Amino acid sequence: MTDETSARIAPPLTDLPIAVSERGFYSGFSKHVTIPSKIIISLLIVWAIAFPVNAGEVLGIANTTIIRLFSGWYVWLVGGFLVLSIILAALPASGKLRLGRAGDVPEFSRFSWFAMMFGAGLGIGMLTYSTGEPLSHLQNNPVIIAGEATALTENAVRSAYVYSFLHWGFSAWAIYALVGLAIGYVAYRRGLPLTIRSGLAPLLGHRLSGMSGHAVDIVAVVATILGISVTLGLGVEQFVQGLNRIGMGDWLLAKDNSASIPAIVLALMIIVGASTLSALSGVGKGIKWLSNLNLVLSFILFAAFLIAGSALFSLEIFARGLLDYVTALPALSFITNAPDGTTIGDGIAQWQLDWTVFYWAWWIAFAPFVGMFIARVSKGRTVREYILGVVIAPALMCFVWLSLVGGTAVELVLSGAGEGNIVGTVLSDQLYATIAALMDSGLAYAFSVLVVLLLLTYVITSADSAILVVNTINAGGNDSDHGRRHIMFWGVAIALVVGSLLLVGGLDAIRTAMIIGALPFSFVSALLAVAVVKAIWRDTIRLRHGIECTVPPEAKADPAS
Repeated sequence: MTDETSARIAPPLTDLPIAVSERGFYSGFSKHVTIPSKIIISLLIVWAIAFPVNAGEVLGIANTTIIRLFSGWYVWLVGGFLVLSIILAALPASGKLRLGRAGDVPEFSRFSWFAMMFGAGLGIGMLTYSTGEPLSHLQNNPVIIAGEATALTENAVRSAYVYSFLHWGFSAWAIYALVGLAIGYVAYRRGLPLTIRSGLAPLLGHRLSGMSGHAVDIVAVVATILGISVTLGLGVEQFVQGLNRIGMGDWLLAKDNSASIPAIVLALMIIVGASTLSALSGVGKGIKWLSNLNLVLSFILFAAFLIAGSALFSLEIFARGLLDYVTALPALSFITNAPDGTTIGDGIAQWQLDWTVFYWAWWIAFAPFVGMFIARVSKGRTVREYILGVVIAPALMCFVWLSLVGGTAVELVLSGAGEGNIVGTVLSDQLYATIAALMDSGLAYAFSVLVVLLLLTYVITSADSAILVVNTINAGGNDSDHGRRHIMFWGVAIALVVGSLLLVGGLDAIRTAMIIGALPFSFVSALLAVAVVKAIWRDTIRLRHGIECTVPPEAKADPAS
């Protein structure tokens, strides 16, 4: 065997020490990651509370600048993630590799695995946007802007669902899949810590034990906090609307029909308090139990729409929408629309910035949290099973949900049965308005209560999962010691971030802060994709030469990646 061949098939890196404190308040945690992360989030909270006007203005300018300058980057990055996911799952050499050693088996059943993925990565958004997304695109989308369809008519339905499926489909879940794969692959096959920096080990090696690794984890923590804040902001608004729908009082809403300050405080106390308690119990107890519960409640709500809703119309939407989406996906994955000085051209370009680019930034900001969480619950699965499970299954579930729940709302609007109450209300109230238009008052009340409970379980699952992931990153990948005091800190911090930004500028302020936080992690995620490709490629070389490429965690090897 030549020296060149030996270098190509050197053993993988199995030792990535991350210094943590041995005593004191930060015992078991990396001060280089935890303290800077806490300072950044604390400064954001103080700035938003102490200087709300300045914070609102700066966030607005930053949002406009980032979206405009990096729109093409986001579109091409997400398109590349989807292509790479397809390749890794399809190739026999990569698809059969396992996230773990030969004897490792999945820790969770496929039902619990799917439930936790769906709850942590999507549940709240689906409750808010299952009606809101199709209805928004029914009123305005690039096809309508180009004059090829008329808003709020039947000929706008197909285009509305192409874009709804785009934003909740395969591309979005491919982001989660690759981030989680990069982390889980080296954690379970090479014994590296379950944290973001480990995913870059095939590229940067032992340098990740120092400041470069600390910087990666800090970026991931900040992006996670801001990403979960958008989801919780949506959850708070819809939770408050639900409490108002079931008769908890008009004091819950402000004059503009958004959540009032007392309602925001109450909702955050309930949500974050319950989330913190659940996080203290760990993944195998509270989070698993809540994930299974919210999936069951989701099926009950789904069954209600299947029986009382527009099932045939929704089935047609699903079948036709899926075909249209798959056909249009190659072009939509990489097309970027630039202003051209015309009304149509400028309108389409702005629409893409407001919708598609915002969505890709949101999913990327959520990727360190959901990617790490998915990696945490995916040990023992093959690369092919992992990618198909993470990319295909949840996306199809989104399509079914958007078709049935959203399709029912669309038909109510088109037929006039909604009497203008569905389109005329705020986004966070549209699901409740659809239920009210669909059912008699008694059933509508009962299912509004169910939605409130379902929303609460989804919010708690997302928040407590995010808290545990942040704590794991801060602890250098160690998730065995929950760090109770730090869990409570991050629970309070998330509540203050959501509350302060809602007061500064509502959901728009939270979205803007998230987009800012997502930009640095978008570059990290691109490197993670390159790193996992390199890791898989080198392992296929090792296997061809009969060299073991899954090493027990306690083993030490040369720092070749």
